[in-house]
Amino acid sequence: MRNSIIAGTGSYVPDNIVSNDDLSKIMDTNDEWISSRTGIKNRCISIEENTSDLAYEAGLKAIKNARMIAEDIDLIIVSTITPDMQMPSVSCMVQKKLGAVNASAFDVSAACSGFIYAVDIADSMIRCGRHNNVLVIGAEVLSKSVNWSDRSTAVLFGDGAGAAVLKADDNKKGILYALTAAEGDKGQYLEMEEKPVISPFSNNKGTNINKFITMDGKQVLRFSTRVIVDAVKEVLEKTDESIDDIAYIIPHQANYRIIDYAAHKLNVDCSKFYLNIRDYGNTSSASIAIALDEAFRKNKVKKGDKVILVGFGGGLTYGAILVEI
Repeated sequence: MRNSIIAGTGSYVPDNIVSNDDLSKIMDTNDEWISSRTGIKNRCISIEENTSDLAYEAGLKAIKNARMIAEDIDLIIVSTITPDMQMPSVSCMVQKKLGAVNASAFDVSAACSGFIYAVDIADSMIRCGRHNNVLVIGAEVLSKSVNWSDRSTAVLFGDGAGAAVLKADDNKKGILYALTAAEGDKGQYLEMEEKPVISPFSNNKGTNINKFITMDGKQVLRFSTRVIVDAVKEVLEKTDESIDDIAYIIPHQANYRIIDYAAHKLNVDCSKFYLNIRDYGNTSSASIAIALDEAFRKNKVKKGDKVILVGFGGGLTYGAILVEI
């Protein structure tokens, strides 16, 4: 049976590390206030690198770790809500930078769930025989969309990219189950506006719009604490797996409180969740991929381990994947 396995992972973050103490110099906040509410101590903030630059570096590492070359990749999918520009897509820019001349390329937009959505698409493409080696990247430069005078959001986000190469395999199990879902009626709770409808034929006269991230924190917290538990339970039920069979749950790194709540509801110790939010903050599409790569590099996950990836965020969207490493 034709399955898709994770053949290699990679990640990349900017060198510029911004601590909570650094933020206290530009806004009314402090380390205790941020860390006690979120679990975040540091985040990486780009100085000049844009989303495609981060995506390229992460993708390059993933291809190398998969023991492939760029020409082996036949599809590139990039998940991002902070592209360099509207067109060309980040995926096409990455294709050019990599020299992946045999790859088709497109972007997806599902915010913090985006890496889950992209892996699900890649898995489907491989299973149907359309593609063999798919590079999936989650990449964000959220710092360019953050209102740095709004401490309720500015302290949360960081920049970074993570990547995985999915490869067709007839013997190994790889991805065992995937789910994606959306609750669009709640989309107003987490927004980032773009260009309004303006033309010689419209009624809009070019009024200023807010292009920063805006969030109703209470509503987003309520949503995320519910769906992370529901998604993990569905994955386990659909595959007849026990939570004890799972080596790690690698969640979107949004807020430590969300993970602590989910662990309580799932009746597991919080150590079952792989967390690195302390060092990177919320990197949206990139967060799960960065954490997955870090777990590989630190030998936290090994061949044969079963891991659940779970994401939740803007849209509002969520999803989860069970994969055997």
